[in-house]
Amino acid sequence: MIYRSLKKMLAIMVIALFILISYVSVLKAEDFNDLGSRVLQYGDEGSDVAILQQRLTDLGFYTGKIDGIYGEKTSEAVERLQKNYGLTVDGIAGDSTFKQLPKLNIYQSMDISRDSIILLARVIHGEARGESFEGKVAVGAVILNRVDDEQFPSTIREVILQRGQFSSLIDGQANLFPDQKSINAARAALVGYDPTFESIYFYNPDVATNISWISQRPVTLKIGDHVFAR
Repeated sequence: MIYRSLKKMLAIMVIALFILISYVSVLKAEDFNDLGSRVLQYGDEGSDVAILQQRLTDLGFYTGKIDGIYGEKTSEAVERLQKNYGLTVDGIAGDSTFKQLPKLNIYQSMDISRDSIILLARVIHGEARGESFEGKVAVGAVILNRVDDEQFPSTIREVILQRGQFSSLIDGQANLFPDQKSINAARAALVGYDPTFESIYFYNPDVATNISWISQRPVTLKIGDHVFAR
C-alpha cells in the first residue's frame, strides 16, 4: 500500500514537471548562451568562461580543462587569439575578442533538446539550491556523466526520470523554476565543466537515508554538502 502511494506521488510529480517544462519551453537558444554579457578576465568564473574555453579549444588556442575558471591558461589562450587577429594583446576577453569566436549552439553541437536543458537546470536547482556555483555544476556533471555511462540510460531525460535516483523529483523541489545560477550551471556542465572528476553519484551524508551501498563507492571529492563518488 505504501509502495503504491509513493509510486502514485512520483507519477504526479513527473507529470507536473512535464507541464512546467512545457510552460517554459519558449526560452530561446540564446538564453543558454550568455557569452559577451560581460568582459571576462583573470579570476572570473562562470558558464560564460566555460563557453569561452570551449570556443578557444575549437579554434586551437586553448588546450586546458574546460572548468569555467578564467585562469592563466585561459588568459594565455586569449592572448594567442588576440595576437593572431591583430588585436590588443592583454588577455582580457571583450567585444573585439568575442567577435573572432565561432558561434556555439548547444542544441546543434550536442544533439540535445531545449526541454532537456531546462529539465537539467530544474534538477540542479532542486538538488543543489544553496550550494556554490561549483556545487551546482557538479550535480549537472553527474547527470551528464551518467548519460555517457553504460550503466545508465543514454539521454538526460531518461537519466533524470530513472526511478528513485533524484530526491527533488519525489519531494517536488524540481518543480520550482530554476534561478539564473542554476541555468548558468546547466550551461557550464553542458560545455564540459566537470568539477567531479567524472563522478556518477552524489549524496548529502547529513540527510540521505540508506547510504550503506553508496558509501562503499570510491569518493572523488566533497563540494559543499554533497559527497561525489564513482
